[in-house]
Amino acid sequence: MQWTSMVAIYGLFWVLSAFLVMPFGLRTPDEVDGYRVAKGHATSAPVNFRPKRIAKRATVLAVVLFGLYYANYAEQWITVDQLNLLGRPPVEDLGY
Repeated sequence: MQWTSMVAIYGLFWVLSAFLVMPFGLRTPDEVDGYRVAKGHATSAPVNFRPKRIAKRATVLAVVLFGLYYANYAEQWITVDQLNLLGRPPVEDLGY
């Protein structure tokens, strides 16, 4: 696998991980005692949004997911033929 492909796949895992970890630990104004929403702000907006914490968590999760992906790529634990869920035989040599 080329290093540029590895960087691109890791980037995809990172973005996916960021969206997965984003809601954990956020609190809305309704969940915080004594917090008043300023005029013009949404009542559903998080009070304690910390993008650095989200980036750190996403990085750790992306490293784990990419590690599993690369280990599967190198060891071929799960192949495309094993993911044939429709029961059709895989496409044979097309003679190109």
